[in-house]
Amino acid sequence: MPLKERDCKVLWHPFTQAKTAEPLIAIKRGYGSYLYDTDDKPYLDLISSWWVNLHGHVHPGIAKAIYAQSLTLEHVIFAGFTHEPAVQLCEKLQPLLPGFSKFFFSDNGSTAVEVALKMAYQYWHNQGVRKRTIFLSFDGGYHGDTFGAMSIGGKSGFHTLFSDLFFSVLTIPFPATWDGDEAIQNKEAYALEVLASHLSTSGDAIVALVLEPLIQGANGMQMCRPAFVEQVVHLVRNYGILVIFDEVMTGFGRTGTYFCFEQINIIPDFICLAKGLTGGFLPLALTVTTEKVYKVFWDDALNKSFAHGHSYTANPLGCAAAIASLDLLMEPSTMQSIQAIHDAHTKAIVNLPVKHRRVTGTIAAFDLENPQTFKRKCLEQGLLIRPLGNAVYLLPPYSTTVSELEKAYEKINNILKII
Repeated sequence: MPLKERDCKVLWHPFTQAKTAEPLIAIKRGYGSYLYDTDDKPYLDLISSWWVNLHGHVHPGIAKAIYAQSLTLEHVIFAGFTHEPAVQLCEKLQPLLPGFSKFFFSDNGSTAVEVALKMAYQYWHNQGVRKRTIFLSFDGGYHGDTFGAMSIGGKSGFHTLFSDLFFSVLTIPFPATWDGDEAIQNKEAYALEVLASHLSTSGDAIVALVLEPLIQGANGMQMCRPAFVEQVVHLVRNYGILVIFDEVMTGFGRTGTYFCFEQINIIPDFICLAKGLTGGFLPLALTVTTEKVYKVFWDDALNKSFAHGHSYTANPLGCAAAIASLDLLMEPSTMQSIQAIHDAHTKAIVNLPVKHRRVTGTIAAFDLENPQTFKRKCLEQGLLIRPLGNAVYLLPPYSTTVSELEKAYEKINNILKII
């Protein structure tokens, strides 16, 4: 029986209405920037397989690191124990995260955000401040599918069914912008006006601001300006509100710098990392915070500790993959590839007959009226693209060459002319 038929008998796929979904594509193997189906047809992975793959599929350096670690230690409980890969990974990350000192492991982006929300709430509770019970986020922001993450992403459109179960969240309009956007200053001014209103009425009741810095991923790769984010953070900090940057998607070079906060001149109180952390090989996540936050949990009383964790916390295999991926990321050639991808996007996207062209780092996006037809035509041409609503985006692995991107844009342009 073909793999696709076997799949349909047993599997339930994410973000999919199985009754109306298009036929599955069965993938047999991957190599570099390509995936190959069971008929050996290649697909250029222009979405990095849901934004996780940094260095290309089946990168031998990461694969070898996982294998070597599996021969030494595959896992150990992380409460009361430690191991070299966990410590080494955090030591390697710390120089890239100035101002941060404490790393808390989990296993995915939703959970990394959930951990930050719980830590932020308990930060105030441990100090006897029980009136801070509200969170602040942006309209359209998506932060994951656990209940805390759904609450702060309540206006993303993904979680409406569960809204009766959400905790209290105030939202700010997101001033999305693009090339040639003449209304951006008015949009930013309105967002800041709404924020000021929230702060004047509820500023001393807000636990934390949670945002995807510069780019809202699942909301269609909507982009905003760094100076706007900086203004927002300065305003909320006047009220002592904590700041959580969800860099699950934007981290590890995606926006042109190692992390997004580098472009905003802001050190948040928490940064959430996942997706590219292991180069796309294994589930692993980190919630990183400051000494200021950590000290509030340092106490003789057990109920002031952070009572959170899961069975695979700081899994050594995941840590080994992350160390190998980070070593690759820090090679000069990788940053050169990141810049080359950005330049290729910038050069090619201006020639497309589309609306709302936008580029940040290795991420390019534009809007279409018929994205699903476009998606089907791209798959026929061997381009793996998955639109978000009306937004089409390209977020390739760093192994993707300029020549490969140029050919992809040529195919995209040809498809746009016929649909």
